[in-house]
This record gives sequence, structure tokens and C-alpha cells, in this order.
Amino acid sequence: MLRIAPSLLSADFGGLAEAVGEVAAEADWLHVDVMDGHFVPNLTIGPPVVQSLRRHSGMYFDCHLMMTNPGDYLEAFRRAGADGCTVHVEVGDTAALLAEMRRLELRVGLALNPDTPFEAVAPFLGDVDLVLCMTVFPGFGGQRFMDEVVPKIAEVRAALDARGSAAELEVDGGIDEETAPVVVGAGARVLVAGSAIFGAERPWEAARRIRGAGERALAGPGPGGAHPA
Repeated sequence: MLRIAPSLLSADFGGLAEAVGEVAAEADWLHVDVMDGHFVPNLTIGPPVVQSLRRHSGMYFDCHLMMTNPGDYLEAFRRAGADGCTVHVEVGDTAALLAEMRRLELRVGLALNPDTPFEAVAPFLGDVDLVLCMTVFPGFGGQRFMDEVVPKIAEVRAALDARGSAAELEVDGGIDEETAPVVVGAGARVLVAGSAIFGAERPWEAARRIRGAGERALAGPGPGGAHPA
């Protein structure tokens, strides 16, 4: 199953509820980008905005915490209406953060940056519901997709499959109609897209086209086709 998760980072912050409503029919999740100005060089939103959005949407809120101290805010995000939170392996204290998310009954996600090796997340694959491979360095939307990350996506997929894991494999950064088939072919099943969706004149149509491109790759046999689900 392929999921499309529009990224709020590229939405109009002056009308977030309306932006979410525009893509709701073509989206499976909503990717909520939380940046603290320390772990990444940008500031975005926090639990109060998530709480406000929750009153307008019943979508699955996939909260990506790009923060140096996510443990201080996990409970606040749960109370605000987050369904799942994803922390970065680079911030450290990973086992404790994953355990705290599990205690809070959040879906547990673990992210890694483009230059972080697979080995950094390998010890935790049995403890997560989602692995997020960044295909750009987090902080700003509209960046170029980094092809060099594709082998690592395939490596994560192979490791999850070897474990018989049902954890989702998510990819974020530069995802559009051209790159969606590439990451699906490597094994990704959750596609986060920001500027390619919210930068389009009709965001819902852009989301539909990205899904179609990914689904064709998922179904297509032959060299470069999708990894078996």
C-alpha cells in the first residue's frame, strides 16, 4: 500500500486549515514539519498549531520532530492530537525516546539524514513503526532530491523485510512525479511531498499524480521496478 503525506512546510501558513482541506481527499497522512531553529536552521510550528489543526481534520498527523530535545515535547504533541512522532537518530538517546513514544501510545518513528549511515538506525528497527529516510537535508522545502540516498532506502527496505517487520518506510525531500517511482522502486511506501503538492495550482491534482506515478512503479515489473512488498 502506498501512502501520500503532503508536507505542511510548503503550505500557506496563513491558511493551514484550508490548505489541508484542499488535499485531504487525495492524501493518506498529513506530514507536520516541526523545526526548532537548533537541530535545523529554520523555525516552524509546535503543539498549539497541531491542536488547532486537529479541530479541522481527522487525518493521520505524522509529526516529524526536527529538534534537539524532542523528549521534552512528546507528551505535548500527543495531547495536541499527533498520531505518530518521528525523532532523529542524530540527536542521540534514541532508545529512551522510542520507549517514551511507545509509553505515550504514539506511533514510533525514527529518521536519519542523508549523510547518516544505515548502521545508525539498524539496532532500533525492531522498536519502530516507521523509518524516515531524508533525501534532502532537513530545514527548507524545495530542495533537490539526493539520488545518492536511494541505495540506503533499499538497504532499510531489505532489513525490514528480513525481520518480517510491518514498519513503514517513508521518504521525504524532493519527492515529485519523477522521483516517486525511484524511491518506490527502492522500497519506500510513504511519500512525503511538499512544494510539489502545495506549490501546484491545484494541490489535490498534484498529489493524485504523485500517487499515480508511485503506484505504477509499485505495479511495474522489470529492471528498476519496485521492490516486492
